[in-house]
Amino acid sequence: MKNLLSILTGICITVSVNAQNPDSSQQYFKKAMNEKEAGRYLVASKLFEKAIAFDVSKEAYLQLAYTQLEMKKTDYAKASFLKVHELDPSDKTVIKELMELFFNYRQFEKATEFAKKCSDCENNNRILGLCYYEQEDYAEAEKYLTAALKKDPNDAQITYTMGRNYVDMDEYKKAIPYYTKAIQLDDTRNVWMYELGLLYYTINDYKNALSSLDAAAAHGYAKSNDFIENLGYVSLYSGQIERGESLLLDIYRRKPGNKDILRDMAEILYQQKQYDKSLNYCQKLMEMDMKDGKALYQAGLCFQKKGEVQRGQKMCDKAIELDPSLDNLRRKKEMSGGL
Repeated sequence: MKNLLSILTGICITVSVNAQNPDSSQQYFKKAMNEKEAGRYLVASKLFEKAIAFDVSKEAYLQLAYTQLEMKKTDYAKASFLKVHELDPSDKTVIKELMELFFNYRQFEKATEFAKKCSDCENNNRILGLCYYEQEDYAEAEKYLTAALKKDPNDAQITYTMGRNYVDMDEYKKAIPYYTKAIQLDDTRNVWMYELGLLYYTINDYKNALSSLDAAAAHGYAKSNDFIENLGYVSLYSGQIERGESLLLDIYRRKPGNKDILRDMAEILYQQKQYDKSLNYCQKLMEMDMKDGKALYQAGLCFQKKGEVQRGQKMCDKAIELDPSLDNLRRKKEMSGGL
């Protein structure tokens, strides 16, 4: 009889506790909501956790996640949203939050996964386009970036990313209009201006390259050695000879012994029909190394252009003796009708 009473008492206690759990959970949840609405997020989060301890509730986890976001505790918020998603995989609000959180964490595969579950989310195409670009799937990126721009043609970041996407696809001419528009939409991005300058440089549009590089500098782009060197070469190609020489000689001063700078200057100045200046740099190279066949050959070409054909040809012949590979260069020039 005692055993039966003990069992019945135990059952009653268990039923009583279980009956109290939802009630206790609701009480903590209501208190937590009041604290959240009052902006006391730390207190609210602890009360939501107590509510969950009494009864695992989707709504409690959801409100806990939003509270954690308010406190900038994004790691905890992400975990709470994932718990809500586990409890209700169809909740689009939660899917959207997870899509954006994973994107902000640069976890692009996970962001893509949730973005695909949220096809009707407002910024779905934008995030998919950016994610696919970061994952180097340029064909997919192009598709979603195009859709995002159709929805918002004035999104500067997406416009720029479309340009970058074409750069990485080696379609430079397609990239330029997007860079140009992105800079028009946000004229504070000096990095975009610099990249646009390099794009123009790549396709031999030196006038626009120079304009873009100057704009980048005017907007505060750091004048590193690489920047100055590119600006120097573009200046030479653009016909701003003195400026280009000054910039490149400054780099040469910083990098003494860098023969490539002098060699490039000699070649560009030759192309610009500045034969005396080109000869000057050929002379500097030969002073550093009298067996520099390339410098001697370049000097020979300059003399031929200046009308001293025999002298120039002898120098080119001597250069080929020093460096037989230059004979191929001469043959190419002869076939193209040049010197």
